[in-house]
Amino acid sequence: MNTSSYILAIDQGTSSTKTLIFNEQGEIVAKATEPLASYHEQGFAEQVPDEIYSNVLASVSKCIDTFKNGGGDVSAIKVSGISNQRETFIIWDKSGKPLYNAVLWQCKRSITICERLKQRGFEPAIKQKTGLIIDPYFSGTKLIWLYENVDAIKQAIDNEDAYFGTVDTWLLYKLSGGKQYYTDYTNASRTMFFNLEALTWDKELLEIFNLSKLNLPECKPSSEWFGETDFDGLLGQPITISAMIGDSHAAAFGEGCFNTGMAKATLGTGCSILMNVGDKVKHSDNGMIGTVCWSTSDKVQYALEGVIVTCGATIEWLKNELGILTDSKDTEAIATSIPDNGGVYLVPAFSGLGAPHWDMNRKASITGLTFSTGKSHIVRAALESIPYQIKDIITVMEQDADTALDQLMIDGGISANRFIVQFLADLLGKTVINIGIAEVSALGAAYLAGLQQGIYKSIEDLGRLQRDGKSHKPSGNESIDGYYGGWKKAINNQT
Repeated sequence: MNTSSYILAIDQGTSSTKTLIFNEQGEIVAKATEPLASYHEQGFAEQVPDEIYSNVLASVSKCIDTFKNGGGDVSAIKVSGISNQRETFIIWDKSGKPLYNAVLWQCKRSITICERLKQRGFEPAIKQKTGLIIDPYFSGTKLIWLYENVDAIKQAIDNEDAYFGTVDTWLLYKLSGGKQYYTDYTNASRTMFFNLEALTWDKELLEIFNLSKLNLPECKPSSEWFGETDFDGLLGQPITISAMIGDSHAAAFGEGCFNTGMAKATLGTGCSILMNVGDKVKHSDNGMIGTVCWSTSDKVQYALEGVIVTCGATIEWLKNELGILTDSKDTEAIATSIPDNGGVYLVPAFSGLGAPHWDMNRKASITGLTFSTGKSHIVRAALESIPYQIKDIITVMEQDADTALDQLMIDGGISANRFIVQFLADLLGKTVINIGIAEVSALGAAYLAGLQQGIYKSIEDLGRLQRDGKSHKPSGNESIDGYYGGWKKAINNQT
């Protein structure tokens, strides 16, 4: 390796932009975070496109200053990679002027559009082609809403003067001075316009959506040449942008999910689970999403994705609403203070149940209460509900992909709770690994950027950089099957 090269990685998220500079060993040498505002009103969720761009530049500027103040040589920054919030999109005209605010992945304005598409019988074709279910979460139905409700958008699309892009594409367009118009397969796969097997925009679907005159970026692998930028003069000379990838996919790559059967789970307020299923598309009959996991110029890996609505939010509910906790960190000690769960189960359907149950009308419940039940049992039941839900999803993924889970990589705030992590390892009967880095999406973007530019010679080379992390192996807990059986009864409303 050339030991003088550094990689600048941008992780453009919903609430902030993080910029990190990594050395060739994948170690962070500088980082900065810049908060980003969102605007919410009656189911609408938006950001201002130019604010997203200026936010990125502010974050990059802070990070470069930190790097320089630490003695870093800016000329040694050789390449850049971008990971980004998925599904959020922007529409702009030929001059580069946004025609509307960025519509966030959280926006629910297209619920009636989704219902209409389902009633017209389009769901099987959309699922077969794109791997997605019809849901406002994905970009496509919200763009249909704009086309039908915003005259300027309709006119621009009909006149072939509307340019669509997810956040990666918008940033690339701005950073390259309007010269480059690309996206990568992972971001494209979240739009409802992209054919997973052909790896191209699907003309038939665009016709169905009345969007056939929409300009769409050229799709490329995640690790590829996308253009050059000096970040609006923040660098002395242009560097190559050689990776673009959706943040959850970047996290999977950063975690080292390079091979079939490897999966990552981000344990936060909710939980996103992404499992590498190999080089062929796998379709789910059980509520999983089909998507591209990551890709290089000579390799495409697909994934199944499952989303759990409520994980860490359950613990916050115990603290804020029931008042039986003063600090979420206390839950580990509380859960281990009792020998078992006492037959108590908490089904955290506070906002319905996500994959694989998809029962959005379900309400939360606590079952198995007796006079001997104490607050420790309720706290433990809340913690156990997180591994149970992950087990539900992994079981379905293994069936859909006809692939056994190899090992599970975890990240996110809850991954620090040793009770949850060990219970998860016991429940899955697999090793669970926490590599101990919070900025795993930025790391994945950096790895992919360095790989394209030859800083890293191969994926095997990257594998040697993987941190040992904390491995949690199954402990041989003989009660675990019985615990899970009780959960299955609780989730199915059985006593």
